[in-house]
Amino acid sequence: MIRTRRLLATAAVGAVALILGACGGGGDGDSATGTAATGATGTPVAGGRARILMLADTSSMDPAKLGNAYAATAVVGNALYGTLMIDDDKGQVVHKMAESFTTGDDGATFELRLRPGLVFSDGSPLDAAAVKFNWERLKDPANASSYRGEAALVASTEAVDARTLKISMVEPVPNFAEVVLSTGMNWIASPAALQRGAQVFEQNPVGAGPFKLEHWTRQADIELVKNPRYWDAPRPYLDSLTIRAAVESRQRYNTLLTGGADVAVESDWVNLHKAAEADLPSISKPVNGGIFMALNLRRAPFDDIRARQAVAAALDLQALNLAVYEGDGQPAETLFDDTSPFYSPTPLRRADRAKAQRLFDELAAEGKPVTFTFTSFPSSESRAIAENVQAQLSGFKNVKVQVKVVQLADYGRMNATHDFDTFITSAFFRDPEPKLYTAFYGGRPTNVAGVDDAALNEALSAGRTSSAEPDRKAAYDTVQRRLTELTPGIFLQRVALSAVSGKNVGGLAQYGLGSLLPEELWMQK
Repeated sequence: MIRTRRLLATAAVGAVALILGACGGGGDGDSATGTAATGATGTPVAGGRARILMLADTSSMDPAKLGNAYAATAVVGNALYGTLMIDDDKGQVVHKMAESFTTGDDGATFELRLRPGLVFSDGSPLDAAAVKFNWERLKDPANASSYRGEAALVASTEAVDARTLKISMVEPVPNFAEVVLSTGMNWIASPAALQRGAQVFEQNPVGAGPFKLEHWTRQADIELVKNPRYWDAPRPYLDSLTIRAAVESRQRYNTLLTGGADVAVESDWVNLHKAAEADLPSISKPVNGGIFMALNLRRAPFDDIRARQAVAAALDLQALNLAVYEGDGQPAETLFDDTSPFYSPTPLRRADRAKAQRLFDELAAEGKPVTFTFTSFPSSESRAIAENVQAQLSGFKNVKVQVKVVQLADYGRMNATHDFDTFITSAFFRDPEPKLYTAFYGGRPTNVAGVDDAALNEALSAGRTSSAEPDRKAAYDTVQRRLTELTPGIFLQRVALSAVSGKNVGGLAQYGLGSLLPEELWMQK
């Protein structure tokens, strides 16, 4: 029964008709950026308002502080700032405000060429100098961007002319376009507006996206209106957007189902199953990796590899899937999905209760019983995972788990101070570069577990800099083996990078890591 439900849910979000031939993709042609079930079809209709539910609230409109992924605030960033690039369903780069992004030396340097005539919503030009300014802000620790590690891959930039930016890398990154389109580097705000200070900018953020901020009530609604200066007319089709957070997954789905919202960014496998049963349109981005428990190697108890291995061996992922996702989820048994060219059938971990108890007992005998705090975020999914891990480990001796719930805003602080034992984070990706490198390479600011292993670092660098697929496959085989041996984290579930809509909504489209494109949305009248 569990397997059947999971297949139904997966089929619902993956089997579908491409809608963007009629209503998606600008610039380089109408390239599909997502797949969808039944919904509004035909020629997009102009006008109207859409109400969008996102998974987390935002405390800022600053592009350096927004997150460009399904579970973060990507739809806000895309609405206000537009996109330099996106990717299509096959993972190919589609240029948007960027006319081209090229390298002639396997990723040692790049040239970004902007489209002519780009302007911010206040009429000022969006030029190469503006891109340079925004990328340098991401690198500045004072701005506390979660994408500082990715921006730091760039050694220097030079605005050659108004439309051309030359980029020199710290070391070659052949797939750097994937970095740009899946992070805050894809969003460019007006330097002049940013220089007026945070308080002024939060009230009047200036970007070149399809919408402008009209009104923002913190912890409530974000009201946006159409930007008449948007480069890709006739997009956006809608006159206005209302965006708000809906953290509780059941409430989020019920709000959509009863007509209280038009689109819901979604991560809950149970909600996707329900949407399939209700024949609601949905889209999903298949990815590798997934969410994982980051185990802090910098302090006890997880500075001892035996503690990490014990917890990994103790957990039953199928039991967690049943408890948290009603069996509809997809446990992350391997680092790569079996459709990936980098797939290895070797599991990341094996459940072994006897081994787990032996290690717990061994540590306790040395005066180091395993006691830790599982920090959870407010979402029902995060809390359910933490509580299920706590419940599973309660069946063992000499291990104790406390669950602590904090606000999403505390995520950046915990990353900076390393003040945690374990919490749920993620490393999900289509191509492993750059996410695996930034997540697990020693010394990177985004390496939350703090793992630093010579063999792992070497393999991550090889996978990152090589352009030959067999060489990359060999490198990522080593990466998976070292992650299994070192256990800096415990991969739990594949991620549902999804969105669900009402049946009268057209243009449901994503790019990157499930980042929703609001300019494509339209409402059937």
